[in-house]
Amino acid sequence: MSDSFNAVMSLYMKSSTRNALMLCGVVVPIVATVVYFKTVPFKWIGNGRGNFVHAPIDQPADDSLISLIAVGDMMLGTNYPSADLLPANGQNILDPLKDILRNADLTFGNLEGTVLNSGGDVKACSDPSKCYAFRQPEYVVDHLKDAGFDMVSVANNHMGDFGEPGRTNTQKVLKAKGIKYAGLETCPWDTIHVKGLVIGLTAFAPNSGCLKLNEYERAKKIITELDAISDIVLVSFHGGAEGRSRTNVTRKTEEFVGENRGNVYEFAHMAIDAGADMVLGHGPHVTRAIDCYKGKFITYSMGNFATYARFSLSGVSGIAPVYKLYFKRNGDFVRGEIVSIQQLGEGGPTIDPNKQVLAEIRRLCKMDFPEIPWDITDDGKFELKK
Repeated sequence: MSDSFNAVMSLYMKSSTRNALMLCGVVVPIVATVVYFKTVPFKWIGNGRGNFVHAPIDQPADDSLISLIAVGDMMLGTNYPSADLLPANGQNILDPLKDILRNADLTFGNLEGTVLNSGGDVKACSDPSKCYAFRQPEYVVDHLKDAGFDMVSVANNHMGDFGEPGRTNTQKVLKAKGIKYAGLETCPWDTIHVKGLVIGLTAFAPNSGCLKLNEYERAKKIITELDAISDIVLVSFHGGAEGRSRTNVTRKTEEFVGENRGNVYEFAHMAIDAGADMVLGHGPHVTRAIDCYKGKFITYSMGNFATYARFSLSGVSGIAPVYKLYFKRNGDFVRGEIVSIQQLGEGGPTIDPNKQVLAEIRRLCKMDFPEIPWDITDDGKFELKK
């Protein structure tokens, strides 16, 4: 877009109502209808794929907070290379956490793998029995929906495990079940209507078919354009090196098996400068520290939340947080809560009575972000010290 177009856009789009029509990622302000709709506020809710819907706006008190549940990697079982890698009898491994996951205005997680009953173009594997290619049956999306998930990132290294058929079917099933998704070239962003606000989601990863984590100029453009049509912008990323020894935020470029996994500290701060209101990280398969920049919340990795059968879950790989985050209607962080979970055996989240991940987050925050004055209590509540 030209600078002059963006200047005009900012005049019309940065109000709290942001009346707009979104077509294929291009926003066209609807000026002529302002008078008519003054008494019946509305928004056009788009998804970056040329689809839009005319939605009425309820009008809660201006000081009401928005609550978000955020979790990390989710792979609820794979039928490849064998259906033996699925939970028995179609069990929903999210059941023990449902009451917690449903208890927010919005619930988000990273969908780590395709949704496909059979077929697809599996990635090259020298030994299929040891191949980490994830093909989740379509019924797992019902499990996500039942557990309360509203939005997921599909930007990660396993979304391409079964080629284009896997990506296409994953999007088809998520759309059919009403779960918003973002992060592929074919679905760069999506929006949802919550408490009278338009909340936008975009996601990035260093992998084929995804919005690229390391292409900053394009990322800035996407975030800025999404900010123009949204009241709140959530940015998700799948980045950073993997493994139990990679719990620290190095503030440097990280590599894993020869792949550039990005400088996640730099990316998160860039995203907020471009218009993001919250940055939600995942990818290292361990929990990392939390940060706050310009009043906006950042988590650099939320670990393995619900990963069945094909993940190492020993030590810090088997503990993770459920974050409940409260933020103002302008996106500024207010406070949060950490629910500590653990995965035992083949996997599936349960409450951890020992609150191991709470202790881990406290330790990592002191080590990696001593300049951020977090006050994290023994019961998991946290905020910035006043």
